[in-house]
Amino acid sequence: MGYRFLQMEHTKAIATITIDAPPANALSSGCIQELRDVVKQLNDDDQTQAIIITGKGRFFAAGADIKEFVPALGDNQQGLALSKAGQALCNEVENCHKPVIAAINGPALGGGFELALGCHFRIASDKAFVGLPELHLGLIPSFGGTQRLSRLTNPATALDIILTGRQIKSDEALKLGIIQQAVAAEDLITAAVDLAHAYVDNNSVQTVQRLIECVIKGVKEPIEDGLQRESEKFAELFLTEDAKEGVEAFVAKREPQFKHR
Repeated sequence: MGYRFLQMEHTKAIATITIDAPPANALSSGCIQELRDVVKQLNDDDQTQAIIITGKGRFFAAGADIKEFVPALGDNQQGLALSKAGQALCNEVENCHKPVIAAINGPALGGGFELALGCHFRIASDKAFVGLPELHLGLIPSFGGTQRLSRLTNPATALDIILTGRQIKSDEALKLGIIQQAVAAEDLITAAVDLAHAYVDNNSVQTVQRLIECVIKGVKEPIEDGLQRESEKFAELFLTEDAKEGVEAFVAKREPQFKHR
């Protein structure tokens, strides 16, 4: 299938989505829809075990396509629709059952940063920086940034980043816990692929999917509900062939051979 705003590549069980919308990889409504469609397809694809999202050229994603805001100004419903479309994309990414890694190759601003925040993991090059400059436009982040950034860091740090609109370089983003790794630009994709393999190789797809669901949903609900889900998912795994193989392999002191069922 051809895409207007994206490039797709599969290497073994790892899928890499590259945003290709020059000059700055702005997240237009068309790009957002393509990203949603691709993430959903990959989530349903049994051959894909992990997903990497990156940008082509100098930018990861410069943010929403501001040109689309102009005709919407003065219309509350159009503003709501723009926000909901961006939130739907980030929710689609966050709720994916497979590890999703943002490989931040360059500036990730506004909606681009919010897309990265929707990913489960973030790795950034030394040429990258992130930020939420929406207040300089008389707006606020609306693709989930006010919520995900405050949960990832803390409310005070999130407010500081959003109110100042400042650009956070990869070394500071690492210290703040916004990203998990900072690497040289030339090593970014290799490091992201290595990270993806570390998450899925030698693990059962059945366990990875349930783990992600428990963690991602659990942080947004009372701990009692999270614990109940954890118990239910744990019990579900007792019905899988992979759990039987994993336990038997451990007892026999051999490496398990998971069949992902």
